[in-house]
Amino acid sequence: MKISIPKKMSCINIKKFGGPENLMIQTDPVPVPKNNEVLIEVVAAGLNRPDIMQRQGLYPPPPGASPIPGLEVSGRIVKINTSSSKFKIGDKVCALLAGGGYAEYCTAPEEQVLKVPNGINLEEAGAIPETFFTVWANLFHSQNIIQGKSILIHGGASGIGTTAIQLAKAYGATIYTTAGSEKKCKTLEKIGAKKSINYKEEDFAEIILNITKDKGVDIVLDIIGAEYFDRNLKILSMKGKLIILAFQNGYRKNINLLPILKKHLKVTGSTLRPRTIEEKGILAKEVYKNVWPLIENKLVKPIIYKKFKMQEVQKAHILMEKSEHIGKIILKMKNTNNF
Repeated sequence: MKISIPKKMSCINIKKFGGPENLMIQTDPVPVPKNNEVLIEVVAAGLNRPDIMQRQGLYPPPPGASPIPGLEVSGRIVKINTSSSKFKIGDKVCALLAGGGYAEYCTAPEEQVLKVPNGINLEEAGAIPETFFTVWANLFHSQNIIQGKSILIHGGASGIGTTAIQLAKAYGATIYTTAGSEKKCKTLEKIGAKKSINYKEEDFAEIILNITKDKGVDIVLDIIGAEYFDRNLKILSMKGKLIILAFQNGYRKNINLLPILKKHLKVTGSTLRPRTIEEKGILAKEVYKNVWPLIENKLVKPIIYKKFKMQEVQKAHILMEKSEHIGKIILKMKNTNNF
């Protein structure tokens, strides 16, 4: 199979750091895949908080990565630059990127590319890699066992949150979440949370301690940061674990370290983008082996809130910054009727 590849493509880049109005569509050369990379004709790109931070000048791409935003895509492979590949031209795939996803074409290391799960369309697949890899890396990788554990997931309505709720439920955990509206709370309980707490009206620490009869939870998955740090430690049970994925409400604060010593707590954190291709490749294999069957058996799915055309990228960023969404926001780069 041979697919014609143009020399130029439309892509979205950052004119200058600042608000959504600085996202502009421009024409660039189609990227050339390096050794052990593939070229993907992009159908959809998932939006993520790091895209917002990159646009604001707070999260530059790692050395060698494309300056174009976008950390996850779906589409079809149109060129392969490997001596022996598990893929063929025309394969429908999704991929984790270090950048470059907001474009009609992007390159990706083959290790970070996976065939689209059965039963998932290409637009839905664009919402999978960044959130599913992140949740797997932090809750399940390195033989972490969460069956029978209790977990509080902050930002439950985010892409990370909705993914974590579903995966944790599938692996037998008891899940609590926080969210910013009653509508969000009800939706999160439908997809697997035992209790979702409206943090704008209730103190999540008081609610959790009341529900658990002062025992607390085994794991806290946090995207808020400094503002929640002390309360997170307060509600962790003996030998509990705080996992920090982001700090939307700040990363500096005077903290009380005593609970860490008294309760033998673990505090850890990670981000996906700077990891090596080898590390991401290991995660890709684990996700494919353990998560793809859950998706194909309809136990877990990417939850899509809204889709935007490429030309509507500014509206998409505005929506994400308002935090009104439940699940993922998608940018459509191509018409899937052509695939």
